[in-house]
Amino acid sequence: MELSPLNAISPIDGRYNLKTKELQDYFSESSLIKFRVKVEIEYFIALCNISIPQLKDFPSEKFPILRGLYINFSENNARRIKEIESITNHDVKAVEYFIKEEFKKLSLSQFNEFIHFGLTSQDINNTAVPYSIKKATEEIILPEINNLLDLLEINAKKWENISMLARTHGQAATPTRMGKEIQVFIERIKIQLQLMKSIPFTAKFGGATGNFNAHHIAFPKINWIGFADEFTEKALGLKRQQTTTQIEHYDNLAAMMHNMTRINTILLDFSKDIWTYISIDYFKQKIAKNEVGSSAMPHKVNPIDFENAEGNLGIANCVFNFMANKLPISRLQRDLTDSTVLRNIGVPFSHTLIAIKSLKKGINKLVINEKKISADLEDNWAVVAEAIQTILRRESYPNPYETLKELTRSNTKITREKISSFIDLLDVDEKIKKELKEITPNNYTGI
Repeated sequence: MELSPLNAISPIDGRYNLKTKELQDYFSESSLIKFRVKVEIEYFIALCNISIPQLKDFPSEKFPILRGLYINFSENNARRIKEIESITNHDVKAVEYFIKEEFKKLSLSQFNEFIHFGLTSQDINNTAVPYSIKKATEEIILPEINNLLDLLEINAKKWENISMLARTHGQAATPTRMGKEIQVFIERIKIQLQLMKSIPFTAKFGGATGNFNAHHIAFPKINWIGFADEFTEKALGLKRQQTTTQIEHYDNLAAMMHNMTRINTILLDFSKDIWTYISIDYFKQKIAKNEVGSSAMPHKVNPIDFENAEGNLGIANCVFNFMANKLPISRLQRDLTDSTVLRNIGVPFSHTLIAIKSLKKGINKLVINEKKISADLEDNWAVVAEAIQTILRRESYPNPYETLKELTRSNTKITREKISSFIDLLDVDEKIKKELKEITPNNYTGI
């Protein structure tokens, strides 16, 4: 049976295929193979550019043709490499043999043994995988997050003067503004994005146990450390880890994943807040004529986009946290557990992408219900008690907090009229009474 979105086991490639298919260029098996080919080809070219006698006659005009092997990498190429792997039972060795086949077609077989020269498979994997993560993050994930931030900023500006009742512990509290509450999430995300910029994308490149043993024994006069540093930086934009085992430490990758979980947690918090605002009718949602909210209740317009985001962010964070906790741990100089775990690296990024797209869709459907928000403020005059007691403190009025507490914590409803009557009975200057009466739940919103 041919794989399709209808028979895929994972919803990433099934139900949500349209939301995630752009990540296939970074995290699919074919893409991983392509990135491995790129590392091998760029490494070979780099070897040609240093003083290795056996490579001095390599025709440099062939470099663009070699680069074409990964630039024009096709599904047929991927299939051929998988065929070779079925024989070798080793994925990276299959890439090496594939490139040697291509060298033969180009009449370059005399240079074959400098393909994968001195390397172990993790020199390829631990450059190809972080390279794929770097590209996916920079080209897909961060632009999507920034698009979401742009959308939030538009709405924060649009709603900046809409006063609303705050709720601390779920109870009516000092009024705030809807725009400011959206700005809270914008600021939190921006801070995390700034932190993310400080985390380098790192690679391991140093031979079987990280010491350039094979390189050094073959060509002891070459500065292999300097060569590898320059190669990973120039060819792949990665910072090479200096002291390693057979594999990279994954510490920086773990830091990046922890950073992503914090961004996702902020978005999850946002999703729950918007869901709650919808539930108390502070937001309504634009109605799509033919859309069904409930199979039984015709009237319903459910906040499904925010629920979808919440669920996918939760899954993403579970996988990110597992990987961040697992990958930096490897027995002695290495075990294979990192390899099988890293094959799932696209999973948390995919669920994150699904969530971000759901949030953008949901935000675009929001219609603020100013009438309900205003009515809620008018129905909660008790919240100006903080303002009144603070001004009375300023005026050295005796026991202002206790006085307001006695007024507002009775079982009778606090209204504009009751607040006004209370102010009239205060033993303060008329000017202060006027100042106090100008305070309303609608204008007591700070700066």
